[in-house]
Amino acid sequence: MSREDDFERGLANRRAVLGDEWVQRSLDRATTFTADYQNLITRYAWHDIWSRPGLPHKARRMMVLAVTLSLGRWEEFELHVRAALTAPDESRLTPDELKEVLLQNAIYAGVPAANTAFNLAQAILREVAEQIGYDLSAADPRQADLFGGAST
Repeated sequence: MSREDDFERGLANRRAVLGDEWVQRSLDRATTFTADYQNLITRYAWHDIWSRPGLPHKARRMMVLAVTLSLGRWEEFELHVRAALTAPDESRLTPDELKEVLLQNAIYAGVPAANTAFNLAQAILREVAEQIGYDLSAADPRQADLFGGAST
């Protein structure tokens, strides 16, 4: 296999995970200064890592969300929230799955990071709610059932 083959396979994964529009914009913005970097991340991140058989894309999506939230990499977090909610395949996260990722990280990454993450994710949910068939109506936090009906 050649580096060009790795790039093309990585590009296919990158498009499947992030969407054609985003990836094309990234490629179109490449310059002589950034082209090597685009090639590197497409081959290594999107081919060598995202193509590994050990985890499904859905699990990898959750991990990326957790890490970008934890590190405060908000541009990447928003990109991956949008991609996760609108994915056309089984790697798509439901809003409830996204919420669980954010709740888990509120404990391990901290409340300030989770505050930002929930605000950013909710803004994206407002944008895509109709597209994904999600009702983002108001709710009373006093009535929230954090434990899904389980009693302690």
